[in-house]
Formats: sequence, structure tokens, C-alpha cells
Amino acid sequence: NPAGSPVGQNAGEIDKTFQLPDLIESAIGQSTAPFGDALCWHFAMPVWVFETCEEIWTIGSSHIDLFLNGVDIVVNSSGSYHQLRKLNRRVDLISSCTNKAGGLYLYSNLRGCDGERVYYDGSALVAMNGRLVAQSRQFALEEVEVTSATVDLEEIRNYRQANRSHCQQSAEAPALTRIAVPQWRLCRQDVAAACQVSTNLPMEPRYHTPEEEIALGPACWLWDYLRRSGQSGYFLPLSGGIDSTATSCLVYSMSVQVFESVQSGCQEVLQDLRRIVRDPQFLPGSPQDICSRLFTTCYMGSENSSSETRQRAEQLAKEIGASHLALRIDAAVSALVAIFVACTGLQPKFRAHGGSAQENLALQNVQARVRMVLAYLFAQLVLLARGLTGNLLVLGSANLDEGLRGYMTKYDCSSADVNPIGGISKSDLRSFIRYSMRRHGISILGEIFSAPPTAELEPLAANGQLAQTDEVDMDCAKLDKCGPVAMFLRLRRLWPQHSAKVVADKVKHFFRSYSINRHKVTVLTPSYHAEAYNIDDNRFDHRQFLYNVNWPWQFQQIDQLVDQMAGCEPVLTTDKVTK
Repeated sequence: NPAGSPVGQNAGEIDKTFQLPDLIESAIGQSTAPFGDALCWHFAMPVWVFETCEEIWTIGSSHIDLFLNGVDIVVNSSGSYHQLRKLNRRVDLISSCTNKAGGLYLYSNLRGCDGERVYYDGSALVAMNGRLVAQSRQFALEEVEVTSATVDLEEIRNYRQANRSHCQQSAEAPALTRIAVPQWRLCRQDVAAACQVSTNLPMEPRYHTPEEEIALGPACWLWDYLRRSGQSGYFLPLSGGIDSTATSCLVYSMSVQVFESVQSGCQEVLQDLRRIVRDPQFLPGSPQDICSRLFTTCYMGSENSSSETRQRAEQLAKEIGASHLALRIDAAVSALVAIFVACTGLQPKFRAHGGSAQENLALQNVQARVRMVLAYLFAQLVLLARGLTGNLLVLGSANLDEGLRGYMTKYDCSSADVNPIGGISKSDLRSFIRYSMRRHGISILGEIFSAPPTAELEPLAANGQLAQTDEVDMDCAKLDKCGPVAMFLRLRRLWPQHSAKVVADKVKHFFRSYSINRHKVTVLTPSYHAEAYNIDDNRFDHRQFLYNVNWPWQFQQIDQLVDQMAGCEPVLTTDKVTK
């Protein structure tokens, strides 16, 4: 058994016999094999054993008993998916276990998108006696990468013998079953020749910054998804805002990765690229060449859109090489509203024109949903209009914070085939935009970064400027894994400059909004998993989607706490919390 014991079996025991398939029996002349926990061993050879993926993350990891039983080598064939900053934890765990007990730890990992929301980010590791001696790349388009290291196993024995407490604990540890493997060889038998071989020196781990991880992980995931889907590229409604801009930058980052792989001579990537663009002779001269063949953007403006966002979208598409379109949705929106007016006699109005909040929201939602319908229409037919064949995958661009808060229209442009930024917070996306500006020299990103975010679903002000901004409309931030009362108490400590009443109002507003909009999460577009606090209810967040939006017990407890704090807190500013 590679790692912990099978259910119902004691550690260190072999009490099962496994019947080998005919194919194996004919090859090795053996019909059965023992099954359970055991050490593979041969006299004068290193002792080695397997540990499974998750065991290294658990409290009672099996490598503890293994190293105490004299195991020299632990092999972990892992399937660990990517999260921002997760590689740091992997390296710490592997280095720590070999630092305490001594030993050699071989860690391999899957690479690529396996047809799901997570991406397996490779980064094979070899560690000995607490130090890293080899590491493969974390993100790459090549499916297989071999990482090797040459080490002197005698250093393990010297390391362990220098620690008397290790020797004592090893003597007291329960003995594990050993299986003799008489024909197995790993070490050189010629000592003189072995002395001529150089061993790997300890190295410092190679880490990407979070911004680099955002640029590389989702980009590799997008490429794997595209090449396996059989489609011919991506289509994105590009508004000129931060979120759709970040999605565009990720597609461009994907194009950069593909171009660099082709330049390095990777024939597999080149063959996939030619198959996707349906051109057996295609050879890109730049990332923009790839982007122009794989990526179509469309600015879907309305009478509520500003000329600034249209120009930003057009300039961004030009700089990254995307095929860009621009259109107006007013005719479609007016037609839908006219159907409603003809049927009911009610003429809905925007809030700016004297309408109610209910009318205002309905008119915004019509615009948003028209864009979704048009996105799928163009994705299916735009290549045909160019005289080409194939369909495009529609990209969504709703970030993690918007999904949590519910600040999006159900079945608008957040509804798509895949969403590369749905698991990434707004603050991380803004950092990624700054990184892309430096890394790729995309000049328009500076202007987009500085512009106030807006959905542009309400009429412009009289001077033609924006009347609606997302910060004013959302006015919320996220603190994960806290209920209403726990969040209030925690924020009260984090925001001492604000009164308890202000913090309480903020918390109540957030949870009302969260509970009202939680149902939207059930139809969220599959998004790239980037954070442990992902809101995807398919796997990572199984909370209910129907709540009592008044939270009577919790809000009553908060009110009581506010009353208790009122008499003991100093006079504080009650400025509105905007963070």
C-alpha cells in the first residue's frame, strides 16, 4: 500500500493477497502479490516506500513511522492542484519532514487541466535532510517533465546518527513488515566509480509571485481546456473594465506561453495550435499572431456606455492582437422592453428618470442579459462570417468578490463556458493588471487601472460622465469563514477607528446581500480554482442557497453587543467604511 493502511487494516501489516491480472502474470511469472503496508528492502540497498498525495498534509503522516523504521526514500506520486501561494506550503512540508527525521523525499505531481475546475501545477521536488536538491517548473504546457537528482544516501545515515533522540525514538517505534526485493539495485556497486559522480547541491526553492501565478496558472488551464474541447478559440464581451481586461490579459498570457513553447521546439504544442486554428502550416511570429487567431473580443455598448470605455477596449484588443468588434445593443433592449409594455401597459423607467428601484434594476438586467445572448450568437457564427469554420468558447469575467456578494445579473455575461478569474479576488486582479503592464508593456492598462469601475447600466449624468460606479453600489469587502456575529467581532478589532454601530451596519448589509443573492452561485460559470475560499458550490462551498435574509437571531445578537459596547467605547469617527 503506497500510503496509509487500507480501512480496517493495522499499519505495518500485510493481511491481503492480491490476484494479479493475466497480463502481469505472463510477464513476470507471478500470479499473486501481497497487499498492505510494507517496506521494500534488500541487503546493503536503501529502503524505500510510497506515500500517497494527501498524507503529507495530515497530522499523522505515514512518513513519520517510515523514517523511524529506517526508510531511506519516501516517494509521493501526488495529485495536488494549484492555489495561490500553495507551493510554499508544499516545500515547507517536504523540507520539514526530512529535516526532522533525515531521509530522501521524492515528490512528483500531475500537470495540466484534467477536465475540471482545478489545474495541477507540476513542480516535482527532491528534498534530502531538510534541503531541496531539485525542482521542476511549476507551470508549463509540456505534458511530461523529468526531474532527476544524484545524492549520496550515506549522508542520510550520518544525519540520523547525529541525533540521539531520533535513535531512541527509532528503537521504540513499532516495526513494519519488510519485503525482500533480491534483484533490485539503486546504488552503484563500484565505489571508486561512484566517487567520480557529482551530487546535487542544496538549492533555494523557486517561487512565483502571486501575480505571476495568476498570469501562468489560468493561462495554462485555458490552453488545456481549449485544445481538449475541440473548439477554435475564445470569445469575450470586453467592456474596458478591470475584470474583462484581466480576462483578456490571461488569454494573452496563454498566447505568450504557447509562443514560447513553440519557439523552444515543442512539437506537441505546435501540432495542437495548428489543429485548433485549422491551418497545418501556421507558424506564429509573435504572441499577437496567436491571439489574433484564437481570441475575439466585442465591445457591446449602449446609450449608457461612455466613449472612454469603448476606446479602452479597442486599444487593449489592438495591443494584444485580438480580433475586435464593436456594436450597440439598444435596438435589442428596446425591442424586449416594448414587448413588456405592449403586454402590461407599464413603461419602466430608470431611477434617474423618476422610476423606482425595482424598475431601475429590471432595466439594467435586460441590458446585461442581452449581452449574454449576443455573446453566444457571435461565438457560434463569427468565424463563419470570416469564411472560417469552427465555434468559439465564451469567456466569463466575474471575479470572486462579485460572486460572493452577488453583484451580477443571473444569466448575464457572467454566464459563459468558462471563467478564468472567478476564483480570484478583486485586489489580486488589480495587482495582476499592474504586473501585466510591466511584464508585457501593454500601455492602456495604466488608464484602465486608474478608471473607476462601473457596469454602465444606468443613464450617464447630464455632462456625459458616469453616474454609476461599482464601489458605490457594492460597498462591501469579504472576511472568509465568519458568520454574522463572528464577523462583527472580528471587524470590530480590525476597524477600531469606526464605532460599533457603523461596523454592525456594514456586517448586516453584507449578509443581507449575500443571502439574497446566494442562489446565483448555483449557476455560476465553471471557473479556475485559485483560492481555498472559492465560492464554487460544485466542490468547495456546499452551503445552502436559501436563507432567512433578515438573520433574526444573529442580528439581534449583534444589536445586543452594540448596546454593550456603546457605554465603554471612546468617541470615534463614524465615517462610512469603504474598504
